[in-house]
Amino acid sequence: MSTLEEAQALLSRMTPGEKAELLQRVAQESRDAYPGIDTIDGVCGGEPVIVRTRIPVWVLAQARRLGSTEADLLRLYPRLRAEDLASAWAYVRTHRDEIDRQIRENESA
Repeated sequence: MSTLEEAQALLSRMTPGEKAELLQRVAQESRDAYPGIDTIDGVCGGEPVIVRTRIPVWVLAQARRLGSTEADLLRLYPRLRAEDLASAWAYVRTHRDEIDRQIRENESA
């Protein structure tokens, strides 16, 4: 039995919660899924940032929640590109709990 077949067999026996956790783990390990997003020890506390910058994804997510448009963000952060924002939004969608936690922790600091 191939590894993929074994995974499919396991998947059929998993609860919805286990499947969600597995999906989250796969997404976290798939760095190519978020081009332009990186996590580097020692940079911004190891939080995910836009490559070529030290702009944490949570900062962009919070700015968006507070009403900033993409045009505002591109103007405010000249090194950002539209594709960086697209990657950031994709990351936020699949890591919502992590981003929410980072926003809370950084705003209470």
